[in-house]
Amino acid sequence: MLDLALMSYVGVMSITPGPNNLMLAASGVNFGFRRTVPHMLGISSGHAFQVAVVAAALAFILNWLTAIRVPLAIAGCVYLLWLSWQIWRAGEPGAGGNAKPMGLIGAAAFQWLNPKAWVMVINTAILFMPSHGNLLSNAALLALLCGLINLPCIGVWALAGDRMRHWLATARGLRLFNGTMAALMAGTAVWLMVDELMLVL
Repeated sequence: MLDLALMSYVGVMSITPGPNNLMLAASGVNFGFRRTVPHMLGISSGHAFQVAVVAAALAFILNWLTAIRVPLAIAGCVYLLWLSWQIWRAGEPGAGGNAKPMGLIGAAAFQWLNPKAWVMVINTAILFMPSHGNLLSNAALLALLCGLINLPCIGVWALAGDRMRHWLATARGLRLFNGTMAALMAGTAVWLMVDELMLVL
């Protein structure tokens, strides 16, 4: 099951920009790499669990997803807009207050609202789930492999954010960075929502 095609697909999908990686970069800048690790682990474990569920029940999930695709997409986009607002309002690196990095459970749960995660998981299940052998064992193995490939790829974003902290120590620099990250995420949310609504109109 672990072949170059799977590693390449999951690696490229994991490391390219998307909601998870933008949030990790922002968290790395605002809270540092160490405090962002639970967020990273939440993404990878949430991704792995999502792969296992989708791969084990692909036919049912695809039928169910078709029926709730638009509401799920809108819920995910609204959540992305809310996260954009939170990033926009983030304070100085290491500042206290109410700001805190996303935790493991929140990051894992977010995968179910993340449009990019759904595309990645469904494609992974369709392309790489073996058609022979034990269904649950195959799904669990595929999920484990995806989680292990995903974690170092997303870690790059959190580490990059952490390394930029000293350059963004001024309020103006951090405000510009957070504003850029927030605008990118909000733009992604709006683009995804418009794209989804165009499919049903």
